[in-house]
Amino acid sequence: MRRVVITGLGTINSVGHNVEDSFNAVLDGKCGVNNITLFDASEYSVQFAAEVKDFDPTTVMDKKEVKKADRFIQLGIKAANEAMNDAGYINAENKRVDESICERFGVISASGIGGLATIEKNSVTCEIKGPKRISPFFIPSSLVNMLGGFISIEHGLKGPSLSHVTACAASTHALADAVKTIATNGADRVLVVGAESAICGAGIGGFAAMKALSTRNDSPQTASRPFDKDRDGFVMGEGAGALVLETLESAQARGARIYCEVIGFGESGDANHITAPVIDGPLRAMKAALAMAKANTNEDIKIDYINAHGTSTPVGDVNESKAIVELFNGLENCPPVTSTKGQVGHCLGAAGAIEAIFTIKALTEGIIPPTINIENQDEECKLDYVPNTPRKVELNTVMSNNFGFGGTNGSVIFRKLKD
Repeated sequence: MRRVVITGLGTINSVGHNVEDSFNAVLDGKCGVNNITLFDASEYSVQFAAEVKDFDPTTVMDKKEVKKADRFIQLGIKAANEAMNDAGYINAENKRVDESICERFGVISASGIGGLATIEKNSVTCEIKGPKRISPFFIPSSLVNMLGGFISIEHGLKGPSLSHVTACAASTHALADAVKTIATNGADRVLVVGAESAICGAGIGGFAAMKALSTRNDSPQTASRPFDKDRDGFVMGEGAGALVLETLESAQARGARIYCEVIGFGESGDANHITAPVIDGPLRAMKAALAMAKANTNEDIKIDYINAHGTSTPVGDVNESKAIVELFNGLENCPPVTSTKGQVGHCLGAAGAIEAIFTIKALTEGIIPPTINIENQDEECKLDYVPNTPRKVELNTVMSNNFGFGGTNGSVIFRKLKD
């Protein structure tokens, strides 16, 4: 099977509009959570979220095209443009890839919900004003796969165009699918894009109704507190992450900068409950990723750092922590584990791509981002969570986890390139 490397990164989220600014903000422990401005949340039980501020969609789309795309698509295009530029496939003058490679260049998109705000808006319009007032752009602007559709048109990508909608594991699964596609010769290059923008009445109200969100309206900046004993739920985030994957041979032939190699991934299902996690599912996903990494490298794999799913929910954080302890056969064998959701919130289907980028940046720069807002570590969460301050350390192999409603799990392993 062909070796797969990552050559381009792009993101936009509540703490930055590009990779460099975002990662520096995460290292500094900056928090993008604040009172909601995207809609009037004054009557909601939860009134804060991690919004992307000061984003002008006309910087990535023609003004007349903006109304045709939900905000999650607009954010995804922004991240995709950065990743494609970073990988050297486009520049300011030319946004379409070379015709000689376009048919073997795919795009795999991901979102947990898709255009929820657009769905909400048009449902209200239909109810109050009647069906004739529904926007003709309603359906194409809200479909999850239209994220990849817009981007493939923008960059002329004619390879496989696929989409994942597996809740909060969606873009981790998209990464895994990209590796499969390239490794088995279905494409030579794949752009993976995960995007989400569900900070609207239906989104906040829906998650609040199921008691999944933190209700710290009096202290939004400290509301997302993974592994802290006083955590009370996750904080909704929005944003997008994009990564360019390609064969090692392709990257080396064109002299590309290679961030890392993807050496393993694992996927599993809990088969237990639609929202409540169990240890077994995440554990099997991580075990599968390690087994694949060992088979691909013919080496024993030592994980130096894990970017956890770590949503700041009472059950989820304990569950993941215990799965990691079991994976490494005891607390004393576990690597440092952090969650960056304290900084950027939980970006649902975009979380996997955004957090993969933070994990890769940690790997390449040799610094572990902190888990912020840990004031009193939960006694049931016993790992080294690198609380509140980043840590300089030599990293060679790292893991990123994401799990979703329905009991769907994903884990991916990145390693510095070896000969």
